[in-house]
Amino acid sequence: MKLLALLHACFSAAVAASSDGESEVSAEPGDIVLLPCFSSGSGAPSLTSWTGPGLGAAGGLRSSDPPGKRFAVLRDGSLNIATVSAADEGVYFCNTSFAGNVSYHGRVLLHVTPGLRNVSISVTPPSALLNGTFVTSSGSSVTFNCSESWAHSHLLTWSFRGSASSDKLLSNSSSPWLAFTIADVHARDQGVYTCTCRSGDSQRMVESSAELLVYYAPDRHPECMWAPVLDSSHVQFNCSWFGAYPAPTLQWEDGHSVLASAEADSLSVTMNRSQLTSGQMVKCSGHHMAAKQEASCSFTLKLPYPSGDPLTTAVEGANVTLTCTESTSTPPANTTWRRGMRRDEIPPGAKYILSLEGPALRLTIVNLTTDDQGVYFCRSENPLGFQEQEVYLTVKKSSAVTGAIVGVFIAVLIMGSAGIVAKTAYSSRHRICLGAGFGQMEDEHGDVLSLVESDDDEIFQGSVPRLPPLANGSNTTLVQIHRIPSSTPSSTAATTRRLLARVPASWRTQR
Repeated sequence: MKLLALLHACFSAAVAASSDGESEVSAEPGDIVLLPCFSSGSGAPSLTSWTGPGLGAAGGLRSSDPPGKRFAVLRDGSLNIATVSAADEGVYFCNTSFAGNVSYHGRVLLHVTPGLRNVSISVTPPSALLNGTFVTSSGSSVTFNCSESWAHSHLLTWSFRGSASSDKLLSNSSSPWLAFTIADVHARDQGVYTCTCRSGDSQRMVESSAELLVYYAPDRHPECMWAPVLDSSHVQFNCSWFGAYPAPTLQWEDGHSVLASAEADSLSVTMNRSQLTSGQMVKCSGHHMAAKQEASCSFTLKLPYPSGDPLTTAVEGANVTLTCTESTSTPPANTTWRRGMRRDEIPPGAKYILSLEGPALRLTIVNLTTDDQGVYFCRSENPLGFQEQEVYLTVKKSSAVTGAIVGVFIAVLIMGSAGIVAKTAYSSRHRICLGAGFGQMEDEHGDVLSLVESDDDEIFQGSVPRLPPLANGSNTTLVQIHRIPSSTPSSTAATTRRLLARVPASWRTQR
């Protein structure tokens, strides 16, 4: 009985009993089939015999016969058929005898239906790899088709399982074929597609799967960057292009030759100063089978060019800031401040304060002294080379000392001018006394006063000749003075006083 129960649990045959002792059993080629011979009695039958298409015409098979390769009568009278074939299909009859001459006659109709075959799958138009995996590019169209030509009542089903998802039902149909199309393939469509064929009679199921790989390229260009190394005359160029499947092919080139190439998401190359020139273009190109065109990034190398005010003047004791700007170099330059013809680098501290604001490097010198006067250099260096901007700093004395010096100079100038005026006035005092004024001190060709030293008073009796009036209406008088030498100084002085006394007073003031 245990064997019978086990056979009923494992076999896929479907049994339908009838009240008149008839039944039908369906099976597919290759199944194990159990044909029952119904009895109304209890206990095991004493003898059971079977006849049918698969048993031949020689009387069939009885329970007392030894089991054959494919047919055997079990203790309960059932006929066991191993590995059913299409030739076994037909009507089988059984006769069962019990104790007391009780017998039972049964009839069983065996249907052998076409069995499930491996379903056929086709994927178009992607190409297939050597292992059978289908490959397509992002944005393309893919059609999946599944068919089973031998099934009578079967159900076809398409399902999908991605890398991060469970089985997803896509489509099903009871037709002998089932197809569906993905019009615009994306990376999320990569995975395993399975077609399942389930028999409607025996509920048997077969399936076939196809793996689809979706090649895709990033929707952006590669990124080019540079990184400094310990040696300032070297530079490392980095190129990255993430988000592609499979990995892209990256290539560094300088316009003349290929510097490096690899199938990877990122690629680095190191170059030294002897390989670099100003104006040289360095390019990284990315290639991928899913990309419609070449993607690349590049940059043009440039020497640094620092700029700033070449002359700066400040007052002793104050603070001064020297500014240097460098923003044109590629790769970016390292800028420092240096002093003197020896180009000694200036260390930051309380005396020298260095600050960086964008591309501008500022040097602030605190509490200037005359020792701070001199030449300073703003030095910018990148892997291509270096350039310097020369700045000359002049330190002047404070404004208080300068004011005192200017005051002393002005005072000396005023005193010198006063002395000159006094000397000039003294040397022309006789003209000033005669009414010429300061304005005529230098005029030696004005009026002439002619005095004649003589004891004869009649020389003054005549009229005094007058010159033509001036433009301002003033009259002028011509006076002639003749000096007659005297034997003694005292007589000369006396005569001079006498002559002056005889000149009318109006003559002394008129011109």
